[in-house]
Amino acid sequence: MKSELELAVRYYETDQMGIVHHSNYVRYFECGRSDMMQKNGLPIEGIEKEGVMLPIISVEAHYKMPAKMGDTVRIVSRIDKVPMAKLEVKSEIFNQDGDLLCYGKVVLGFIDAVTRHPVRCPANLAALIASHIDEL
Repeated sequence: MKSELELAVRYYETDQMGIVHHSNYVRYFECGRSDMMQKNGLPIEGIEKEGVMLPIISVEAHYKMPAKMGDTVRIVSRIDKVPMAKLEVKSEIFNQDGDLLCYGKVVLGFIDAVTRHPVRCPANLAALIASHIDEL
């Protein structure tokens, strides 16, 4: 499962030198992940309506080059494997020239919305992800 999203760098994401602050790359990961899930029929709010929440377990980011004011970033998000207890979403962020700025991954768990205890990935969600992975 894969998708791409383009965003213009916004003024508030930059410092006085016009460089995007490192914390915003995690936000870009979130934008890309949410967009990918929506485009593939898996909106987060739909999963939550089924009684399952997806808290973030870990975030990993590797910075290569800075994004700057005036840039357009392209966020490439993908899921390479069907989740069981954790959902791993990999991301790459490029500038408008195709330069890799940052890459990383976010790992999310599955918990019951009422008890807040860990649960397995819902079968229908796993099947839908599997169908998209098979298309690659």
